[in-house]
Amino acid sequence: MNDGNPFVRDDVAAFLALLEQAGGPPINEVSLEEARGAYMALHQMADRPARDLAVITDLTCPGPGGDIPLRLYDSRDSRDPGPVICFYHGGGFVIGDLDTHHNLCTEIAHQMDLPVVAVDYRLAPEHPFPAPIEDCIAASRWIADSPEALGRPATGIIPIGDSAGGNATIVVSQALARQPADTPVLLQVPIFPLASDSAGSTSLEEFAEGFVLTKVAIEFFEAGYQPDKADPRAMPILGSHAGTPPSIVVTASLDPIRDSGRDYAAALAQAGIDHVFLEVAGGTHSFTNLRQAVPSYQTELERVFAAMKLMLAGNA
Repeated sequence: MNDGNPFVRDDVAAFLALLEQAGGPPINEVSLEEARGAYMALHQMADRPARDLAVITDLTCPGPGGDIPLRLYDSRDSRDPGPVICFYHGGGFVIGDLDTHHNLCTEIAHQMDLPVVAVDYRLAPEHPFPAPIEDCIAASRWIADSPEALGRPATGIIPIGDSAGGNATIVVSQALARQPADTPVLLQVPIFPLASDSAGSTSLEEFAEGFVLTKVAIEFFEAGYQPDKADPRAMPILGSHAGTPPSIVVTASLDPIRDSGRDYAAALAQAGIDHVFLEVAGGTHSFTNLRQAVPSYQTELERVFAAMKLMLAGNA
């Protein structure tokens, strides 16, 4: 970075050039259906194929606005008691669903050799804040309290998610710290999370466009989600860190919301919470779902899995 420009790894630069060449209107100039379809198309084009697993099953749990769709992933037909991973997808609480992150969830289940339950929470603007986050909390509590319904005896849960799902990860952990479920939160893994208000941050201005997630997209998501920025369920850095489980906080150096994740990791350090901080140098937002187009992102995701195994072993 001696020339004043940020470091961009070679395969990332090639992918960004491809996106620029492809063009297309910004997200705020297309319909909601088109925005959701484009998100799905990007992941279908750029992510690695799904892993073959012994179990991929759709199910539901009760929620505050009706039944919440879930999807169970497992590399084994049956299991002894152990942790269950709860996954929350990204997309600004406006786009994304079980299918946009299907390949990633199969990868997590395969690499971690643990059951994964993905939560298909309600989306804004049809269901603005706090409906999506309430679904994530309700589903996580149900998974922690109802292992027999999954056929997977749980010793605890591991919330994990990307972007908006990273926000949900932290909020779920805080909610279950205030009102514990039958089984504990063993570890939380917020990946490039929005934990604090990104407005005015250095990273938002430096990477406003040209690095996958744009400032315009962030504003689009916020307009749809309508978060109350004084509410810890929207900005979890405002919540209590007491009772926070061991944590792995992951950011990307070229991400416009990078500083939000850094802020949260710093808050955990200040509170004395056992945690690992990982930053993908020269990488972008959404690296978890771009692993075919950017091969080095697979290695970065495997670093996250290695940290998870390390933390689980250390807190067994």
